[in-house]
Amino acid sequence: MQNRRQFSRVLFSTDAQVIFNDHQYPCKLLDISLHGALITRCDAFTSSTNTNAILCFTLPQSEIEIKMEVMVSHIKTNHVGLKCHYIDIDSITHLKRLIELNLADDELLHRELAMLIHDTQQ
Repeated sequence: MQNRRQFSRVLFSTDAQVIFNDHQYPCKLLDISLHGALITRCDAFTSSTNTNAILCFTLPQSEIEIKMEVMVSHIKTNHVGLKCHYIDIDSITHLKRLIELNLADDELLHRELAMLIHDTQQ
């Protein structure tokens, strides 16, 4: 099967919260990219695909919070895929650094950042 992903995902497990319909639900972040994330599906999660939400998590051993506005792209038995459609400059800066440290390929990271910028300008 061909991998259609344009953005590299890094495994990153930490506690997170997903907020939709004015309710906050705890979850676990499983992996993340510049373009989205994969989280665990909690019992209270009753949303459907194409629903807007906010994903928030704090980097371990720090007070740095990354927050992104997302859309639910797919829901499976144990996990939920989220596509980022907005992230503030502080969050993207920290997310870029997180991915940079885990990816160990600066050229690939810069190519993905260029693709992300290109996608948002269209």
